[in-house]
Amino acid sequence: KTDELMKREKSESLFEKAKQYFPGGVNSPVRAFRSVGGTPLFIEKGDGCHIWDADDNKFIDFCGSWGPLINGHNNSAVREAIIDAVSSGTTFGAPTRKENELAELILSNNRFIEKIRFVSSGTEAVMSALRLARGVTGKSVIIKFDGCYHGHVDSLLVNAGSGLSTFGISSSAGVTEAVSKDTMVLPLNDRRAVEIAISDYKEDIAAIIIEPIPANNGLILQDKEYLQFLRDITKKNDILLIFDEVISGFRVGFEGAAGYYGIQPDIITYGKIIGGGMPVGAYGASKEIMSHISPDGNVYQAGTLSGNPVAMNAGIAQLKICLQPDFYKNLNSKTEKFVQSINDFASKNNYLFKIFRIGSIFWFAFTDKEFVRTSTDIESESMKYFREMHSDLLESGVYLGPSGYEVGFVSSAHSEEILDAAAKKICNSLTKIFTTSTERVS
Repeated sequence: KTDELMKREKSESLFEKAKQYFPGGVNSPVRAFRSVGGTPLFIEKGDGCHIWDADDNKFIDFCGSWGPLINGHNNSAVREAIIDAVSSGTTFGAPTRKENELAELILSNNRFIEKIRFVSSGTEAVMSALRLARGVTGKSVIIKFDGCYHGHVDSLLVNAGSGLSTFGISSSAGVTEAVSKDTMVLPLNDRRAVEIAISDYKEDIAAIIIEPIPANNGLILQDKEYLQFLRDITKKNDILLIFDEVISGFRVGFEGAAGYYGIQPDIITYGKIIGGGMPVGAYGASKEIMSHISPDGNVYQAGTLSGNPVAMNAGIAQLKICLQPDFYKNLNSKTEKFVQSINDFASKNNYLFKIFRIGSIFWFAFTDKEFVRTSTDIESESMKYFREMHSDLLESGVYLGPSGYEVGFVSSAHSEEILDAAAKKICNSLTKIFTTSTERVS
C-alpha cells in the first residue's frame, strides 16, 4: 500500500476499549507501541510468515510472537497436534504420555541436560532454576549481567549499584531491597568485574546467570572465550553456571547456545520454541542437580498447568520439524543472505546502519560499530531512527517488534522470495530515513 496510509480504525477502536480493561491497554508492556508511537495493531490471524490485523492489513512478520514460531504461524503439523490434543481434553493436573514424548525428544537430542522439568513460562523456568541453584549450593547470591533479561523474576529485576562489586538496586516498584540484596549486577564482557566479585563474595555466590546469546536488549553477542571464562571460573570456585536459553534454545540450533559454543553449563532454562506457540517453559540439568527437585529432593516447585498436554503435543510437532535434516542449516543460510543483502546496501550507501545476526536471530542497529558487546554500546539516541523505520515499514507491510531494543526472527515459513521482497522494503525505508538527515551518513 504505497498510495495511501493503511487503515487503523479498528485497531484504534479496540485499543481505546482495551484501555478500559487493562493497564495501558495491554497485557504485556512492550505491546503498547510507546517506544515507536502510534496505536498497537490488534492481530486477527497469522499464516506462514504473514499476519493480518483487525483492519485486514497484511504484514510480513519478523516478530513471530517474540520467537516461538520458528516454523511460522498456523503451521499445519503444529495446528493438527493442538487440535488432536484438545479433542481429548485441555488439562488434567496429572501425568500424560505427551510429557514423556516431548522430554524424550529433547533429551535424546541434547547432550547438555540429562533431566528436565516442564513449567508454564520462561520466567517461571528462570525463577525455578535460581531456586534450584540456591538449594543445591546452600548459598544465596546470584550474579547477573547488565543487558541480560531473564523475565520478570523479582530478584532479577534489578539494576547495577555503584562500583564493580556491589549488590543490585530494584528497577521495578514492588521489588524489595531485601530481595535485591541477593543479586549482584555486573557489566557484560568484563572479566575483571567477575574476578573481583568472586574474590569478595565467593562463599555467598550460588550461581552466575547469563543469556549466552543476549537478545533482550539488542543483540549483544559475546565471544566464546568470555563464555568459556565464565564456565572455568565458576567451576573453579564451586559456583553454578546457568544459561538462560529461553530465546536461543532450539533457535540457533537444536542444542541452543550450549551446542553452538560447545560449553556445558550447570543448568539451562528454555521456553518459547518448545511449546509450538503454546505457553511453556522448562529447565534442565544433570541427573545429580535435578535430583534436588521435589519430590526427589527438598527444592520445592510445582505448577497446575506444568506439562500441559496441549503445549506438549504442539512442542512435539514443532521439534520434529526442527530435527529434520538440514533444518537449521537452511534456516540460518537464508537468514544470512537476507541480512547480508541489507548490510551490503547500507555499506554501499555509507549509511550508519548495520544488522547483527546469529542463526535466525537479527537486530537492527543504527551504528557504525563493528561489534556491540554491552548495553552501553547502544546509543539511546539511535532509537528515534528505529521509530521512523518501524512506522515506515508498517506502512509498507513489514512487521517488527515495537522496540528498537528487541530482536527479529526469521522462520522456516519465510521463503527466499519473501525475504528478498522484505529486504527491498527495508532498503527503501533506510533511503527515506538517511536522505532526510545528513547526520546519519558516515
